[in-house]
Amino acid sequence: MTTTAPGTADTPQVHFWAVPDLTGLDFDPMLARLLHEDPVTRVRLPHGEGHAWLVTRYEDVKFVTVDPRFSRQAVWGRQVTRLAPHFIPMADAVGFADPPDHTRMRRVVARAFSARALRSLRDHAQTVMDGLLDRMAEQGPGGRDGSGVDLMAALNRPFPLAMVSELMGVPATDHALMAHWSDTIISAGAGREASERAKDEMGRYFTDLIAGEHGADSDQLAAVLAEAVADGTLTEEEAVGLAVLIQIGGAHAVRNNSANMVFALLTHPEHLARLQAEPGLIPQAVDELLRYIPHRNAVGLSRIAMEDVEVGGVRIPAGDPVYVSYLAANRDPEVFAEPDRLDFDRAYNPHVAFGHGPHYCPGATLARMESEILLGSLWTRFPGLRLAVPEEELRWQRGALIRGPETLPVTW
Repeated sequence: MTTTAPGTADTPQVHFWAVPDLTGLDFDPMLARLLHEDPVTRVRLPHGEGHAWLVTRYEDVKFVTVDPRFSRQAVWGRQVTRLAPHFIPMADAVGFADPPDHTRMRRVVARAFSARALRSLRDHAQTVMDGLLDRMAEQGPGGRDGSGVDLMAALNRPFPLAMVSELMGVPATDHALMAHWSDTIISAGAGREASERAKDEMGRYFTDLIAGEHGADSDQLAAVLAEAVADGTLTEEEAVGLAVLIQIGGAHAVRNNSANMVFALLTHPEHLARLQAEPGLIPQAVDELLRYIPHRNAVGLSRIAMEDVEVGGVRIPAGDPVYVSYLAANRDPEVFAEPDRLDFDRAYNPHVAFGHGPHYCPGATLARMESEILLGSLWTRFPGLRLAVPEEELRWQRGALIRGPETLPVTW
């Protein structure tokens, strides 16, 4: 639901964006309309104060995300209009940093995502995946109660959680705790108090983990962060903020994105048949699914214009908050032919599903790898996999920042 306040030449209209709980692969109708009719406009979201600019065209999104006149650091402490009642990153996290501080922090994280570390993680990922699929096979196609196997519980939740926890150095005994904290922090509906409490508890956990003992030459991120704190590259607060943000993103975003990918294939049988016949197409298909699937509700973290800046022919005044929509940019017809069509033959696909510029997701390579392993392994083991209930009976998360199904019952 949206409403619009009239504007003038000097004060453009404001679109009130209630952000509905959308299901499946539905694209937000407001984003679609603004992309085509009002690509640099003002919006007001359910929480915070005032209005913010929303930029939706591909080239304009790329411009805002790399231009140093737009600051993430300046957002902290301001009640910018937003979807959630709270900010997701901690105060000293990389999400709120600008270069050169952002560059310094990202350089530390890069070691944990080195080629050597990712090769080791790929082997671990396949081992974890095989074990989860073994347990699915043990349940049988009817599951424990005859209604099918919930893929969210059996695969899409535990797999990325195990992977990011291995990257971080979080032991398996604490995975459930990590899942609880992440779900609470990332929810728009849990409330500010519960979300901030979960963020504090998770922060204390990683403070202790980083300060603990680590093996020599370990590539696990807790060890890398501990070394960076010891040599003065990072403050303890910066290290903890990085750990919290990567743990949440790695577990929650991949969980829902991979579930949406499975749902997309289950409801596009011709695309699924193509992948089963041509498994070498999976990496290209994953990129197209990343472009096509509207993986989040509304927008992420804003930036502040530090001076007057013209974007797409519109002057954005100094001090105004600005959001970019990667979802809308991925549907820009100026860049993607037939953007509303899922096309596994799309050879040119410069999508921005992982962001763009300095804040491009550091775990993008790991996330792609996990999705490729999941899609490749799932139908190899269960070639007849299908939904166990009619599509319209699936339940989708409500009040969520990252979209995905509550449950995904399947059979084979």
